[in-house]
Amino acid sequence: MIETELDHYKVVTAGLAGDGAANERTFASLAVLGERLKRLKELDQAFAGVEFSPDVGELRKKDTAVVVG
Repeated sequence: MIETELDHYKVVTAGLAGDGAANERTFASLAVLGERLKRLKELDQAFAGVEFSPDVGELRKKDTAVVVG
C-alpha cells in the first residue's frame, strides 16, 4: 500500500502566499498543524508561548462557510 501524506506546512504556506484560493485542503492542513502544536504544548512547557502568526489567524477566519442542504 502506498501512503501519501500532505506536507501540511507547504499547503498552508501556499494558502498564505495566495497561490490559489484557500480550500478544504488548506483548512485540513491548518487543523493538523493546530493539533500538532497542541500536543507539543502538552509535552513540554517550552512550547507554551508558541502561536500561529496573525496571517494564519486571518486565514482561519475564511473557514466559516456553512453548508446548508
